[in-house]
Amino acid sequence: MNPLATITMQNGKKIEIELLPAIACNEVSSFIWAANKGYYDHHTIERIVPGAWIDMSYTAFHREECKYFLPNRLSEKNNVPIPQEGDLCLGYYSPTEISGTEYFFPLCKCDHLHYKCPVIGRVLSGMDEIYRIGKVATRPVKYEPDLWIEINKPLEPEIVASVTVDTKGVYYQEPEKLAQIEFPASWISIKEVTAD
Repeated sequence: MNPLATITMQNGKKIEIELLPAIACNEVSSFIWAANKGYYDHHTIERIVPGAWIDMSYTAFHREECKYFLPNRLSEKNNVPIPQEGDLCLGYYSPTEISGTEYFFPLCKCDHLHYKCPVIGRVLSGMDEIYRIGKVATRPVKYEPDLWIEINKPLEPEIVASVTVDTKGVYYQEPEKLAQIEFPASWISIKEVTAD
């Protein structure tokens, strides 16, 4: 049986996800590893692109332990799913790098992310909560240095209370990580500036 992840929001709502190790083994192992360490707990959602996706983090959860990349092997695989509504995905950085911990929920079919962002799970329940989060009021923000992309934070904090995973008794080893590489600007940016 596939592992089941539960994201519990501070408001008590739950999002339940079936993780898919058969199509994204190393990526699923990474999600499980970070969840079991508690790195996703008590974190405020950092980026919503209305109608497109909800980024649960844009700064590797402000944890040094979460600042790592996985090898991007999507180009070597067949039948790679297109990220779309109802999926859970990891973030993309380059043809050779996938974020180890930054995950997001697409709010639509994202053809431009095909072979870029791995689908690591499918939502079993809680889409109503994802839709609610996707429609909350946001404000544009910018970081120093300027990242030249749209970043919108919720006006009122949307907080993940906890992320737990039931592995159904299966052991998932620590993920294979890339060696030390240059961090993206969003990971080293410490000063947030509210846009005018």
